[in-house]
Amino acid sequence: MLRAAVLSALLALATAQGFGYNECPEKEGVQTYPHPNDCNSFYLCVNGTLTEEYCENGLLFDGKGAVHNYCNYYWAVDCGERKAEVIPLARGACEYSFGLFSQGPCETYFTKCVYGEPIDEPCTPGLAYDERIHGCNWPDLLEYCNPEEVVGFKCPAYVDSKDPAAKFLPHPRYATQDCGRYIVCVEGLPRLVGCGDYTVFSPDTLTCEEPEYVPKCANYFKK
Repeated sequence: MLRAAVLSALLALATAQGFGYNECPEKEGVQTYPHPNDCNSFYLCVNGTLTEEYCENGLLFDGKGAVHNYCNYYWAVDCGERKAEVIPLARGACEYSFGLFSQGPCETYFTKCVYGEPIDEPCTPGLAYDERIHGCNWPDLLEYCNPEEVVGFKCPAYVDSKDPAAKFLPHPRYATQDCGRYIVCVEGLPRLVGCGDYTVFSPDTLTCEEPEYVPKCANYFKK
């Protein structure tokens, strides 16, 4: 609370003066403070030494971001009344020097740009990149995306009551070739789900169990 009060007072003073901080309010440790008017820059204090820092292209300062040099992706920052300038790069695969981008509406990877260099990052198997959340998502929740193609499975139109999968209706589940994953059908569309917690999927019980109870997957985590 005390630090918040000090920061609020300094911010008000900096705004009134029209520029920024003259000295660090704390003499030890590392602290960051927003510029009173500019969301692209901030003040950094390291053991009492004050510097004005600038976020890289595509990033803004919010006091919480850790993408690069205390800055965050521009779409994740609420600048309030501080002005923000986000200018796209002239050319290349990266729209901004730092950012996350998709090359299509149903890609199973995304492009992460660092200093303007594109790096392809895969989604978790069974997911596709969703630009609305800037992350990977179930393909059945995406427009222009075919979950059957992404997952590699077509849910049966009808599940017989004698089928073991029927026990999990309305979301029947099925085994895959991967011991650590299984398929759940949601409204007739497949989702690839991971067991997690060092368990594997049993095709007999259609549940995740300890590897020792699923002979064909006993060595799954020893590979």
